[in-house]
Amino acid sequence: MTYTTIQGDMWDIIALKVYGSEMFADFLMANNFSLLDIVVFPAGIVLNTPALPQTVSATTPPWRT
Repeated sequence: MTYTTIQGDMWDIIALKVYGSEMFADFLMANNFSLLDIVVFPAGIVLNTPALPQTVSATTPPWRT
């Protein structure tokens, strides 16, 4: 799956839109490593938004997964 940014999108906002929680921003960033230098997105950037692994939870810290 993919997500196309709108002007002003940020990693946490995109994670909230796509995955339902800002806690998944790190997962989103890990799957779009080449775009990590962008903080505030312009319109039209296509991000890879794979499905979350079954073991990941919004309350589980990344080091516990």
